[in-house]
Amino acid sequence: MKTNKTKLIAIFAFLVLMLTSCSDDDNPQPTVDNTITGIASKASDLTLLVKALKKADLAATLQGAGPFTVFAPTDQAFINAGLTATVIDNYPTADIPALRQILLNHVVNGSVQSTGLTNNSYIKTLAKGTASTTNTLSMYVNTTSGVRLNGMSSVITTTAGSTFNIIATNGVIHKVDAVITLPTIITHAAANPAFSTLVTVVTSTATNGNGFGDQTAVAAALSNTTTKTVFAPTNAAFTAATTGSGFAVGATPAQVSKVLQYHVTTAGNVLAGSLTNGQVVPTITSPVQNLTIDLTAGAKISDTTPVKANIIVTDVQCSNGVIHAVDKVLQPTL
Repeated sequence: MKTNKTKLIAIFAFLVLMLTSCSDDDNPQPTVDNTITGIASKASDLTLLVKALKKADLAATLQGAGPFTVFAPTDQAFINAGLTATVIDNYPTADIPALRQILLNHVVNGSVQSTGLTNNSYIKTLAKGTASTTNTLSMYVNTTSGVRLNGMSSVITTTAGSTFNIIATNGVIHKVDAVITLPTIITHAAANPAFSTLVTVVTSTATNGNGFGDQTAVAAALSNTTTKTVFAPTNAAFTAATTGSGFAVGATPAQVSKVLQYHVTTAGNVLAGSLTNGQVVPTITSPVQNLTIDLTAGAKISDTTPVKANIIVTDVQCSNGVIHAVDKVLQPTL
């Protein structure tokens, strides 16, 4: 009798298990999407980002293996940039490739958490801009006061729920307070404090009191879409050239223009790896004056003087060309 009772209990337990299994098969539990796209889709302040990703056919990409780092503009950031829900929904088909590049300018290969965002550094986004079909754009990171990207967008670290390191299964999200547009040469120069004097000189006008005269033509040359290579002097280089016995002391506005033009080449988007020893590089001076590359002992540039400039930072990729930093203001024939 006891044996039969035990058998009945076992049979009953088996039937319950089978019924439960069938019930589970009939009502499968939904898969939780904790990819970057999945997490963004559940965030109340990233609805416009998700909408834009879908419009640009990038939502599936950010569900992929990655890993990726995404600097995710909030809804308010998109609205401030004029990218409302209505605008995104009605985005012209012809302009979607440009939207895709803007979004990719917020994406970095690899999982870069907050400790990996170091001051005065450049990281590469997945955007290609207009300068090249192969070179991805640089992003400048400044952490002197929070984290600022390309001088135009800050990582949000103080708002509740909007901190660093929102971890996804395929990377990490950092929310930012502005849409980061594709950086031009002027954008990158302005973002890096080491080039503040260069920016002051280039943006000088006849009326702004900077003392360098009207340099709007040079600024326009650095802002247009023609690809170019710029050898950008640091602040210390400008100080040496414009004080004491520096060659540019007392330079007229026309001479300042010629000095600036002497740093801009007509050779296109020339990366450091493409420079060759003895290479002659024409500049946008009129008449044309050339620079010469010297790779015999490090990377240097020869101007009209015996003192060569050292190339100290290379391959800052912009949407309209590339920047290499130099430690000397290059001296043309004035």
